[in-house]
Order: sequence, then structure tokens, then C-alpha cells
Amino acid sequence: MAKHQFKDFLMTVDDDYKDFVTTVHELLQQFDTKVRIQLSKANGFNVSYSQQPKTTWYILSFSFRNGELMVRVHPENYAKYLDVLNNMPKKVVEHINKADICKKLIDPRKCWDTCEPGYDFHIGENHYQKCRYSCFKLKVDSENIPFLLELIESECKERFSA
Repeated sequence: MAKHQFKDFLMTVDDDYKDFVTTVHELLQQFDTKVRIQLSKANGFNVSYSQQPKTTWYILSFSFRNGELMVRVHPENYAKYLDVLNNMPKKVVEHINKADICKKLIDPRKCWDTCEPGYDFHIGENHYQKCRYSCFKLKVDSENIPFLLELIESECKERFSA
């Protein structure tokens, strides 16, 4: 199997989102993250970035679903930048409303043993306990890009400032 490069993935990204993807890639490369690029027959490329030495959760991944570019961010330090979460675009808040509830946060016996708890936060008056797998898996679009960049930059600042 041929080893895929970032440029191979970038060639499959819609022109409207190439600058965003490149900016995120360059930002994460500043922190010497490990990049893993995989190609599946069904969905195309999956590109994930993990901290070195490897931590339990990667920082983010890009993938395609139904031909649309998706980004899944794992904001482990979200509690340190709640102001970012409180300024999400309406579309992102709607997505989070629909995301699965984290069963482990509500009753640890209701989820598998190895599952890590999800996210427990407030946006305005609303309390969310959401699954880490679906909460911040978002479609990349022009409305979400500024928020996504702020979220990713905030997470990098917290993860890599130690």
C-alpha cells in the first residue's frame, strides 16, 4: 500500500476549504504533531493529528462523509476557554443539541468500560453532557471556519503551553 501525503489529501478538498485545511495543518505542524493519513474506499481520506508523545485522544481529524469535508475536534481543555464555546455560530449549537448524550457522564455503567467521558459544559443557560465522538464532529463550511479556527487555536494553546 502506498503511503499517502498531505498533498494527496489536499487535492481532494474543495477549493473553498483548502486555505482552512492548510492553515490547520501548518498550525499543528508547529507543535510537532504526528500526522496519520489513511485512505478508505468508501469515504476517501482520513487525516488525524496526535500529540507526541501519543496521548489518548488525537487533537483533530479530517474526514469525508457523503462527500462533505468534516472535522472532529477533541477539545480536552474546553473548560479553559468556555468563552469560545459561548460564541459558537448558531449552526454549531444546533449540531451540539442533536449530538448524542454521553451515557458515561450520566451513569458510568451504561457505557463500555474503556470509553472516555464526553464533554460537560454550559452554553448560555443550557447544560450539555455530550459524547466526545459526536459533539465536535462538524461539517466544514464558510460559516463554521472562524469558530473552528478559534477552537483549534485555543486547544493548541492549552495543550502545548505546558
